[in-house]
Amino acid sequence: MSAAQLLSTGIHYAPAAILDDLGIVVIRTWLRDTWGAWCRDRQRIVIASGLSEVQERCVLAHELEHALADDAECSTPLARIRQERRADLEASRKLVAISDLAEVAQWAGDPHTAAAELRVTERLLEVRLNDLAGEGWPWRPQDGSRTAG
Repeated sequence: MSAAQLLSTGIHYAPAAILDDLGIVVIRTWLRDTWGAWCRDRQRIVIASGLSEVQERCVLAHELEHALADDAECSTPLARIRQERRADLEASRKLVAISDLAEVAQWAGDPHTAAAELRVTERLLEVRLNDLAGEGWPWRPQDGSRTAG
């Protein structure tokens, strides 16, 4: 994996290329109740077929964070929640660079438009905005987030 790939964030962040460089196979198949899963024992990521390009990019970034953390299947629900929140947070930090967010915030009138321009899902944009709480970003109530995770 090149240093440029490791340091790249924002719109140019390419989790699929990083996974390829790490030798982690990505399998696309029909999934019933999730968009993706990290299979530690097989060093593979399984993602749902039929995702949009943006959805796939976000799922791969999230699952890549599980791989980088060497996450195993959790024995307790609380441990699983912590792993999922950490993976979301780290993925959102790599997918949404502050410089890109600041540029888009100058003209985008709503989170849907901003997420599309940043090439992320609205949910991961919200995760990133929550990470930057108190910074006065648009599209969110000033009293904080209404979501728990």
